[in-house]
Amino acid sequence: MANTRTARRDRLHRHDDAKRASTHAASIADRDVDYRRIGIEPGDVAVWEDGARTDGRPGTYEWWYFDAHLDGGAKLVVIFMTKDLATPKKPLSPMIRLNLDLPDGRSFSFVRTYPAEAFSAATDQADVRIAGNCFDGRLFRYDIHVKIDDVRVDVTLKAEMKPWRPHTGYLVFGAERDLEFSWLPAVPQGRVTGSYEVDGTRTKVTGVGYHDHNWGNVAMTSVIHDWYWARGQAGPYSVITSQITSHRRYGYEPISIFMLARDGQVVADDASLVSFRATGVDTDTTTGKPVAGVTEYVYDDGTDRYVVTFRKRQALVANPFISEMRGWRKWAARLVRFDGAYLRFVGDLRIERWHGSELVEAFTDEAIWELMYFGRSRDIDGARA
Repeated sequence: MANTRTARRDRLHRHDDAKRASTHAASIADRDVDYRRIGIEPGDVAVWEDGARTDGRPGTYEWWYFDAHLDGGAKLVVIFMTKDLATPKKPLSPMIRLNLDLPDGRSFSFVRTYPAEAFSAATDQADVRIAGNCFDGRLFRYDIHVKIDDVRVDVTLKAEMKPWRPHTGYLVFGAERDLEFSWLPAVPQGRVTGSYEVDGTRTKVTGVGYHDHNWGNVAMTSVIHDWYWARGQAGPYSVITSQITSHRRYGYEPISIFMLARDGQVVADDASLVSFRATGVDTDTTTGKPVAGVTEYVYDDGTDRYVVTFRKRQALVANPFISEMRGWRKWAARLVRFDGAYLRFVGDLRIERWHGSELVEAFTDEAIWELMYFGRSRDIDGARA
């Protein structure tokens, strides 16, 4: 009898999901009316767009992200957040994430929370401050200063490319298209200078960096199932890619984002011409999530074909969200079997340009990319893996 009830419940759930998918949408906002509603221009990013876009009220969230490949081999990630992504219904509860991986094998990872009164953010530019730490800039230059325990980072990012966004940058969900998750790559590629300090020893650094800005008004766990996001540089090319899978209620509708630039000029960014493939999938032992060993994006405009391949070498981060929860939130997450996770990888990026059957050029370099997995694995969710 229990098995019969379970099977009937699963059939009802699939019916409800199919009904919701037929009446709801998941896409990038790209209509003229979308630009007018938001107050932005196609292809022209204004300084204020990188300022605060939410006010910290329950249901909203926002973060400013920076990463860098440093010439000495170190890797750096800094994120200023208005709240924990797993609990967007909370009021303003600022956080800083800092990851520093050193060439000698040492790795430092911090997730630090602060009181609401320690946070401020301007709306006319990126000027975010949390308890004496700052993320400050105006599209073409950013100064980032963070100190947590015995690790201190002081870097400047100077843009080598114009800001870019996929159409409006707004991913919209639901029949009314009013559920939003937004993304602005304010610095697709830039030069990094500055220093980091560990245990009193300061090291001057240079390197290549990136900055983007995200915000939304709906819990990502309710609209997105998972995404691969990557960026990197190889030879004269720089690339930003993302393959987003919407929530089950939206039929797992895929949303592709792709931008390829050569010598700082965009040469390909029509995501409708991109096909995505993930191969060599294995289960990560820490998070239990399926992880592709190779992710490939092929852009084909009928004349030239660009093949962008990320080949995983190792995981830098593999964090189940529940491991960062405390108290009743962790208990509640376990009760509903929430098993979201975040993974960040390092590996090889290869960019090829083909003209017909001829390989015109190819470049390879190191890159960082991530897998954000909000839902259960697709096979567990009852869908095609």
